[in-house]
Amino acid sequence: MNVAKFLPQKLWRDYKRNILNAGIKENPEKYFNKIFFIVFIVSFFTSLIFSFVFKQYSKYFFVFPLLFFIIPLFIFHIAIYFWISLNASTRIKKMETLFPEFLQLMASNLRAGMTVEQAFLSSARPELAPLDEEILKTGREITTGKDVISSFRRMSERIASEKIDKIINLIVTGLRAGGNISTLLESTASNMREKEFLEKRVASNVLTYVIFIFIAIGIGAPILFGLSTILVEIIIKLTAQLPEIKTANISMPFVLSSLTLNPKFVIYFSLVFLVVIDIISSLLIGLVNKGDEKYGLRYMLPLIAFSIGVFFSVRIFLYRFLAGTFNAIS
Repeated sequence: MNVAKFLPQKLWRDYKRNILNAGIKENPEKYFNKIFFIVFIVSFFTSLIFSFVFKQYSKYFFVFPLLFFIIPLFIFHIAIYFWISLNASTRIKKMETLFPEFLQLMASNLRAGMTVEQAFLSSARPELAPLDEEILKTGREITTGKDVISSFRRMSERIASEKIDKIINLIVTGLRAGGNISTLLESTASNMREKEFLEKRVASNVLTYVIFIFIAIGIGAPILFGLSTILVEIIIKLTAQLPEIKTANISMPFVLSSLTLNPKFVIYFSLVFLVVIDIISSLLIGLVNKGDEKYGLRYMLPLIAFSIGVFFSVRIFLYRFLAGTFNAIS
C-alpha cells in the first residue's frame, strides 16, 4: 500500500525532494511507507502505555487511546520530516562549499586539452563527496549520448541549490556562446570562494546576537519564571493565613483575601511557556546564524532541557534559601 498518494501533492514533492537531497538511496515512496508504518506501530504502543497509566479515567476509555495515538503520530512525522529536511539542507550546503573545487579541477582539465565531457568526468574525485555522486551520474548521462546542456540542467534540478543553479546556467551560457570556458570556470570558482569568505565573516559578526538570545532564553527566562513561581507560592500561603475582616461598616481602599490560585498551575504554565519560547528562539537562532529557520532545530532539544534544568535549579535553591520563611508561614 502506497501511503504517499494520500499526501497533498505539494507536500509530497517537498518530501520527495528532501529524501533525494538527503542522500537516501532508497526509493522515496518505499522509504516514506516504511517510516509511516514504523511511526504507526510506535504510536499504537504509546497509546496503550498511556491508556494503562491513566486507567483511572476509565470513563474516557475511547478518548484517551485515540488522543495518545494521534498526537504522537503527528509529532513523530513532523520530527522526521524536519530531520530529513535538515539533512538535505546540510548535504546541499556541503556541495555548495565543494563546488568551487570542482570548477577549479574542471578548468585545469580543460587547460590540459580535454573536452568538456572528459574534463567533467575527470573532476569526480572521492574528496568531493557527496558532490562526486552527482558528477558521476551526470557524466554517465553524457557518455550514453545525452545532450551536455540538458544533463547539466538535470544535475541542477537534482541538487536543488539556487547558488549551484545560477553557476550551471552561467556554464551553459558559456558553452552556447563558445567562449573560453576554462577562464570562466576559474573566475566563477574565485568569486564563489570570496562569497563564502564574506558569509563566514557575517556569521562571526552575528555570533554576538546568538549568544545574547541563548543567555536571555536559556538563563534569564527560567530564572524569572522560577522566582515568580516561588513568589506566587509565598503570596498564596500568606493570604491563606490572613484573618477574615468584616468590612460592613468600615470603608477601606482595598481588602486582602486568600487566593484560590493553585501553585501547580503556575508551575505548569511556566513550563509550557518556557518550551514555547525555546522553540521560537531556536528557530530564530537558526535564522540569524545560518539564514534558515530549520538550522535552529538542532538547538531546540538542548535549549529546552537546559532552560527547564535552570528553572528547577532556581526553585530548589530558593526553597532552601527561604526554608525559614516557608516554615514560619506554615
